[in-house]
Amino acid sequence: MGAIEHEGYIFEIEYSVLLQKGALHVYRDGELIEEIEFAFCGEKPDEQQIEALVSEYVEQKTSGRC
Repeated sequence: MGAIEHEGYIFEIEYSVLLQKGALHVYRDGELIEEIEFAFCGEKPDEQQIEALVSEYVEQKTSGRC
């Protein structure tokens, strides 16, 4: 999995199979603005889980914008 670009945000994925934990690092204009932690099962996070986290984040940040 590589970085995901969506609505001006860049999401970089980091995870530990041993700990079964991951994080999405959210960047905008080259600056880290937030880290979203999540849990997963198996050898790597599910791509649909990552896509849902990204979509939810962008929706929250862009709702109410004109």
